Amino acid sequence: MSKVFLFDALREATDEEMERDSSVFVLGEDVGHYGGSYKVTKDLHAKYGDLRVLDTPIAENSFMGMAVGAAITGLRPIVEGMNMSFLLLAFNQISNNAGMLRYTSGGNFQIPLVIRGPGGVGRQLGAEHSQRLESYFQSIPGLKMVACSTPYNAKGLLKSAIRDNNPVIFFEHVLLYNLKENIPDIEYFIPLDKAELVREGSDITILTYSRMRYHVMEAVDILVKDGFNPEVLDLISLKPIDIKSIVISLKKTNRLLIVEECMKTGGIAAEIIAQINDNYFDLLDAPIVRLSSQDIPTPYNGNLEKVTIIHPQQIINSVRMLLR
Repeated sequence: MSKVFLFDALREATDEEMERDSSVFVLGEDVGHYGGSYKVTKDLHAKYGDLRVLDTPIAENSFMGMAVGAAITGLRPIVEGMNMSFLLLAFNQISNNAGMLRYTSGGNFQIPLVIRGPGGVGRQLGAEHSQRLESYFQSIPGLKMVACSTPYNAKGLLKSAIRDNNPVIFFEHVLLYNLKENIPDIEYFIPLDKAELVREGSDITILTYSRMRYHVMEAVDILVKDGFNPEVLDLISLKPIDIKSIVISLKKTNRLLIVEECMKTGGIAAEIIAQINDNYFDLLDAPIVRLSSQDIPTPYNGNLEKVTIIHPQQIINSVRMLLR
């Protein structure tokens, strides 16, 4: 076991896959000589050279289109967005090309493409650098979406994503890069379509992902002291949703709380609620509660920014309400 930061776990995964397979390459803004905006590609340029760690101009639609074309020809591109918000400039290439070409080509083309980078609400990054793009991309056919939350799952998920033959959007939270954790020195992989059972419990199921995992666990520590026994699942797979694991948990607890940093309107929680209400409504002993970010551009002001996202006390209050 080695103790590594989350950004180092991502770098290790990238390095191992590039060393194993010469068709894997990285492209994006500042990924080469600078080593990436959060140092995920640090030192890879010196090892692999300009053609496999490719610094691009600030032209997201162009280099995303180039990545899709490279994937069609048999390469395995990893696109790093300096900030995931910037990839909205490549929305057409991600949706109409990366997402749909395998289907519209009649299966003649595969698109083994990973799109990754930092996102989420950071520390006063302003509205255009605090985007949560899960809700933007979840309805696009052909895409997979995963959100890492620990150094361990970050490495295992990224290795799986690089080897997958479909386009994968890989969400990293800007405030989690400096998390540190022991991870195995031996090679391992984590499935792209499975939720992680973080804590077993019997009273209520709490679903979450990414940074909100830590807000949930902070709340759970207090709830346990008060005699509650919550079960916590980290979704990890945002598309497809691992509804099977959610239902297994819900059969035990019969109550569901969803905690996300995504916007409330059209967010991941909205999709889960729809699926549960459509197919598993009889498992519920109480209405589903979702805690989501405010439907407003994230303010630059620090105090206002804090108000837009969910905090542990809100989670505690919601659990107490559902279990009273």
